[in-house]
Amino acid sequence: MTLGETRELPGMLTGLRVVEFADESAEYAGLLLAGLGAEVVKIEPPGGSPTRQIGPFHNDTRDSNGSLFFWSHNRGKSSVVLDLASDAGRRDTLDLIATADVLLDSSRGRLNDALGLSRAALQDRFPALVVARMTPFGDVGPWKDFKGSDLVHLALGGVMMNCGYDPDPTGNYDLPPIAPQLWHAYHIAGDQLVMGIVASLIHREQTGRGQDVACAVHAAVSVNTEVDLMSWVMRRAPLYRQTCRHAVEKPARAQSIAAAKDGRWYMTYDGSAARDESLLFNFLKGYGMEADLDAAESAKPETGGRAIPGTGAMTEKKAHRLEVAHRLVRSYTYENVPWREAQDAGLMWVPLRKPGESTSDEHWIKRTSIRELHHPELGKSLPYPVSKWLSTATSWKTGRRAPLLGEDTATMKDLLAVSRAATAKMKRAETTRTPTLSARGQPFALQGIRIFDFSWFLATAGGTRFLAGLGAECLKVEWKGNPDTRLAAMSPVGGRAAREAATAPLQGVTDGDMGGQFNNKNPGKRGMSLNIRHPKGLEIAKRLIAMCDVVAEGFSPGVMERAGLGYDVLKAIKPDIIYVQQSGMGAEGTYGRFRTVGPVAAAFAGTSEMSGLPEPAPPAGWGYSYLDWAGAYGFALAILSALLHRQRTGEGQYIDSSQCESGLFLAGIPILDEHANQRQWTRIGNRSPYKPAAPHGAYRCAGVDRWIAIACFDDGEWQGFAKTAGLEVLTHDPRFATLEARLRNQDALDAAVNEWTTTQDAFACMVALQSAGVPAGVCQNAEDRCEHDPQLKALEWMTEVTGTKIGRWPVTELPVKLDATPSYMGGPIDRAAPCYGEDNQHVLSTWLGFSDTEIQQLADEGVI
Repeated sequence: MTLGETRELPGMLTGLRVVEFADESAEYAGLLLAGLGAEVVKIEPPGGSPTRQIGPFHNDTRDSNGSLFFWSHNRGKSSVVLDLASDAGRRDTLDLIATADVLLDSSRGRLNDALGLSRAALQDRFPALVVARMTPFGDVGPWKDFKGSDLVHLALGGVMMNCGYDPDPTGNYDLPPIAPQLWHAYHIAGDQLVMGIVASLIHREQTGRGQDVACAVHAAVSVNTEVDLMSWVMRRAPLYRQTCRHAVEKPARAQSIAAAKDGRWYMTYDGSAARDESLLFNFLKGYGMEADLDAAESAKPETGGRAIPGTGAMTEKKAHRLEVAHRLVRSYTYENVPWREAQDAGLMWVPLRKPGESTSDEHWIKRTSIRELHHPELGKSLPYPVSKWLSTATSWKTGRRAPLLGEDTATMKDLLAVSRAATAKMKRAETTRTPTLSARGQPFALQGIRIFDFSWFLATAGGTRFLAGLGAECLKVEWKGNPDTRLAAMSPVGGRAAREAATAPLQGVTDGDMGGQFNNKNPGKRGMSLNIRHPKGLEIAKRLIAMCDVVAEGFSPGVMERAGLGYDVLKAIKPDIIYVQQSGMGAEGTYGRFRTVGPVAAAFAGTSEMSGLPEPAPPAGWGYSYLDWAGAYGFALAILSALLHRQRTGEGQYIDSSQCESGLFLAGIPILDEHANQRQWTRIGNRSPYKPAAPHGAYRCAGVDRWIAIACFDDGEWQGFAKTAGLEVLTHDPRFATLEARLRNQDALDAAVNEWTTTQDAFACMVALQSAGVPAGVCQNAEDRCEHDPQLKALEWMTEVTGTKIGRWPVTELPVKLDATPSYMGGPIDRAAPCYGEDNQHVLSTWLGFSDTEIQQLADEGVI
């Protein structure tokens, strides 16, 4: 079976049932499970899920069956209406749960109260059930009862302080941080929760036991930023947000985006190597627009590791180079900018697309990333993003359009006919080995799994980090001619002692084995240097792969095939091998050879254009490589789901994944809005028109660049805000008397709110508002999260691991809490990230039986 063939394939979770009791915080997790092939039965109360009232709406008509939010997040699910206030409703709910493999619950205890069963009692009653819970702030800690929202979580989690617009020339931020749009706090948390669910199902296949799997949105979002955390942890260096590019230690004026003459935007990403200078010069020269630029000499190989894209210092020379490139963009209209020619010339140029513009792109159509779903009650079909990858043995399941309210209630008896969770019917892997225990004293979920790990950068190395934390033995393979991104957030001169005594940013070392960002992406892995271009290196790789379950890689399409390790070769070595490849655009299709990094993929997928103030402001985009993280979650989920599929069927497969598809998958709402309502996406800043709220925004507080996010969704929250602020007079102002009136007068309302918050300490203001029942959260930076956030500390969001050279440092933990098989980011080897080639001796001698003399000979020959 090849990727190009068409036949009906099962989903990776086909045959499993999920009962969903979820709001907007977890419906995305249910969508992922349905897309992977699980049968998802959504229990709704009489009157329907509150998410049916989140806009936008089809034809702008508020209707319980017309919410585009609900359509986007509930495709492929069934709807059963049950009244949990009645005996019959409770009985039917328990009967449905009895047939389930997974219970997806974001009710924060309300479901347990209605059923009269504590969490422990529910698990005792259904021991094979995986109970997956989404909570705003977790089960313990001083903020556990705080109210959350998408905006509040993006603020407290640090995302907003990475995203926004450049400061003025004095360094003052005259605009607030900007929350990326839409619903990304719940996308981030949902991706991570589903990883925990699938890992728990793998454990259940081996043991027959379910477990409690809990994800706090606050913890999930807080670990999702990129360079800011480890820059603070390692060097006490704060970062500063910039317009549509990485937050950096020293903001620069040169933009990475350029406006065409009609006002639309292009990403003209500039690499750091001399080779990129030469490519740009030659490309511009072809249009007679090279100006005063010089052709640069070819770059030398980066033998000590490379810097993370987007984090390098902005020199005047580079700034000038970008400005010259922007002259070419400004000379064309959006449709005519020669970006394809730029890509052919090796430059990372792409348009900042609006989400709906991807639906007609032949690349995504060929990859079945976008598919039309028929709405029989409307008499038409609409496009949806439906997959994150292609694979040879399984496929994403599109399903039907989102269910009408209670559409499947009448057929509930059919749903109850088969007990999917019956332990006697489960096929389990037979194992007699003693389970490997983590440093937490409990077994890992991924017992006995080995991964041959060719991953690099965040988008793939960040994916396999989760698998190491879940217990897989990961062998990270590098070669000095093309090393991973080791040079970022470097360990400080003087080590941990210097950091603990520091009161200002510290100088970092230059040793590629002591990068904090690399350490955070690769803890718990073994490290091997191996030249697979050498015949002996290739033979060693094949012997090691024969001992592994997964080959994971993040190279450009075609690299593995040219190296002699394509899927046909891997399958011949090990017939049930799982081979997962991730690139920017995916191998199959017309864009496979495009040069991309996270910001380039984000621009092309539409996520950059979606965030920022309304036009004519430029897009604010993301202040870090969000699609690197989204890609990492998809990469990890692909591996986990393929492992579960292999446990249940014995079948391996090849998976072709892409960062850009991970972004497209999040754009269902604006895609539907454009095609259902003929309305192209427009940016909304920090406001909330779809789940109406006012005030809703980031407001300045006392101090330098201090802001607080406030969200009032109903009159009770508005009254609580006004009383706390001593602004009761505003509640009598007809402009603010009702939510509808406040939405019409948001400029005046924001001015009044801002006048009060400007005098307030941000943290005291948050606590006061939360005590009054108002969703509010400080826009936290890395220092706030690492040093002052008591909730993250209570949730044990970081784990200390020890590296051979770098020493002992904290790295972010998997936020999902698995009560029977908790993750541990030190992995089964209880160690930080490996030094370059650190485990050559161990792997070659212990795994393959090489002698010391043979190993030295391999080193002398340039094989290792």
